[in-house]
Amino acid sequence: MEDSQKDLMLENAMVQYGEELTRLAYTYVKDTYTAKDIVQNSFIKYYEKIHTFREEATLKTWLYRITINECKDYLKSWSHRKLQVFSFIQETARGTETSVENSVIQQSTNEEIKEIVLNLPTKYKEVIFLYFYHSLKIEEIAEVTSLTSNTVKTRLRRGKQKLKTLMEEAEMYG
Repeated sequence: MEDSQKDLMLENAMVQYGEELTRLAYTYVKDTYTAKDIVQNSFIKYYEKIHTFREEATLKTWLYRITINECKDYLKSWSHRKLQVFSFIQETARGTETSVENSVIQQSTNEEIKEIVLNLPTKYKEVIFLYFYHSLKIEEIAEVTSLTSNTVKTRLRRGKQKLKTLMEEAEMYG
C-alpha cells in the first residue's frame, strides 16, 4: 500500500472517528489531554498496522478496539497510578430548555447520573457506555471488548441492575 493512500485513509479516519474516540478514551482515563494523547497513539498504531486490517470487522470497531487497548495499557501504567482520577461522561444532548430552573435541575441530575455510572465496576461501565452513549450493538461491543455476545448481554443486564440500585440509593439518601 502506498504512503499517500495510507495518509488519505488515516486522515479520513481521524475526521470521521477522532471526536468519538476521544470521548471513548475520556471515559476510561477521565482527563481530556490524556484522552487526546491516547487517541493520537491509537491513530499512530492504526497507521502502522493499516496493512493488517482484514475488514472482518468494521473500521469503527477496529479503532475502538485499538483505543480501548491503549486506554487499558495506560490505566495499568505506573504513571496513571500516580494521578487523581476525575469523573466525566459525555453530556447527553438536551432538548429545548424551558427555563433556567429546569436547566439547572436537569444539569444536576445528569451530573449525578454520570457520577453513578462512573462508580460502576469497569466491566459494567464499559458495556453500558458503549451501548447507551455510543449506540453500539451487542455484537459490536463483543467485537470491541473481545467478549462473547452472551457475556456482553449479561454484563449489560447486571450493569443496568447495579445502576438502578445505585440510583435508588442516591435518591433515598439524597
